[in-house]
Amino acid sequence: MVRIHNTETDQIIDREMTDAEFAQYKADEAQLVAFRKQEATTASAKAALLNRLGMTAEEAALLLQ
Repeated sequence: MVRIHNTETDQIIDREMTDAEFAQYKADEAQLVAFRKQEATTASAKAALLNRLGMTAEEAALLLQ
């Protein structure tokens, strides 16, 4: 569903998505899932590296200042 809210008239219109809008919604959703998976992988790799170095995230941040 798509909700359109005209703030000047306070009119709200709810309608079904078109096929093109739904396809874009699904593509955006898949891209977001992939992005979050990549973020989690990166965070895990950073944590593993800090663990191997015997450092905390706070100590590493001090080195980068």
